[in-house]
Amino acid sequence: MTHRTTPFDGGADAGLFSPVRAGTPVEEAVSETAWLQAMLDAEAALARAQARLGTVPDSAACAITRAARAERFDLRALALRARETANPVVGIVGALTEAVAAEDRQAAEYVHRGSTSQDVLDTGTMLMCRRALDLIRGDLDRAAVALAELADRHRETVMAGRTLALHAVPTTFGLKAAGWHRLVQDAATRIGAARHALPVSLGGAAGTLAGYLEFAGPQADGTPPEQYAERLVDAFAAETGLARPALPWHALRTPVADTAAALAFTSGALGKLAADVQVMARTEIAEVAEPTVAGRGGSSAMPHKRNPVLSTLIRSAALQVPLLTAGLTQCLVTEDERSAGVWHAEWLLLREALRLAGGAARTATELAGGLTPDPHRMLRNLGLTGSQVVSERLAALLAPRLGRTRAKDLLARASLLADQRRLPLLDVLRTLPEVTAHHTVEELEILLDPTAYVGAAPALTARALAGPPTGSAPAPTSACAV
Repeated sequence: MTHRTTPFDGGADAGLFSPVRAGTPVEEAVSETAWLQAMLDAEAALARAQARLGTVPDSAACAITRAARAERFDLRALALRARETANPVVGIVGALTEAVAAEDRQAAEYVHRGSTSQDVLDTGTMLMCRRALDLIRGDLDRAAVALAELADRHRETVMAGRTLALHAVPTTFGLKAAGWHRLVQDAATRIGAARHALPVSLGGAAGTLAGYLEFAGPQADGTPPEQYAERLVDAFAAETGLARPALPWHALRTPVADTAAALAFTSGALGKLAADVQVMARTEIAEVAEPTVAGRGGSSAMPHKRNPVLSTLIRSAALQVPLLTAGLTQCLVTEDERSAGVWHAEWLLLREALRLAGGAARTATELAGGLTPDPHRMLRNLGLTGSQVVSERLAALLAPRLGRTRAKDLLARASLLADQRRLPLLDVLRTLPEVTAHHTVEELEILLDPTAYVGAAPALTARALAGPPTGSAPAPTSACAV
């Protein structure tokens, strides 16, 4: 039996260079110990499933379940043994068999009965993914609630909308927060869908379940082999709580690719939030601030600094996860009925993607829950261009009188002149006959008020917070021939 010894820490990954996930629940959920336990859970569930169908004694299934505890085994010894077999399951099965034999030698004969390494590792991986995705989904839901509250409180808070890094037209902070909320909800939906689709893996040596059928032998009730195979998959799914696959998926890596896609989207959605916060938290912008915690954000050299640590951590994950998940998607291109290296390449890519996305989601709950906007600073920044931020509005009003192109050119020249002379846009417009012929100075003052030009932003925010749109698309009503 492979007993636990002093833990090996020469190559242990403590998270020193991955602070976004260090100390978060997902880190423990996908630790090597947790993954080992998930594989042992798969072995135990398989024995119980076979016992349900009468092909393994109940006493043997119980003995296997009792022995299948990760703390009984030495991870380092199992890792070294895996070098000789290219996967950890061979060593795990041997160690588990020894552990069962120590209690019941006859029961040990039923460990891994008819199974193969990939069935155990893939099923264990799906169990591990389920735990991690549950944590991620919970964090996303909490972040979404916080962002919805933020959007609702600030649906009328006007700020400068920025495109290509420059002031564009006014918007509201509520609409910006509603956008973050929508992305986080979309991520939660994708994570939930991936989680509920996670299947057991049961295929045997080459996806035919032949080993399971051979060990089971002829059924006393005359059940045909193909029906026994179906019943075994059903029982295994029931024991694990995982989904039932349509086919053995040793070389059909949809479950991993789907999980990867959900993780990539999630990291990107949270990365958008982080990138916006970093911009808005700049010293010269200062429209939002991350939650304050003593000692957080300090610089090793500059005592005055309070860096946006949470958004930095989230953004670091958002830049890494898509690279990892691209590798997982590439693993769809696998050869034959079992791969030589492709399957093996998935393991650490998937684990790290789960850790990073999970760490980002946990960090996002704190960021969203404690983000502090500064409406006064937003209003001050809105005035930096001297009302040029609403030039679109005046151009639209002048277009019916001057023509769209001429009106746009007129406002472009007026804005340039205002910049060159460091004047408010109103001071330039009041000297232009093309403008004053249609609008008084008092009207221009009203039209150039940035806080009065936010379009449908408040209504859009309210609609976004009310939930996703329902119903089908309206039928086309155009009279134009196509």
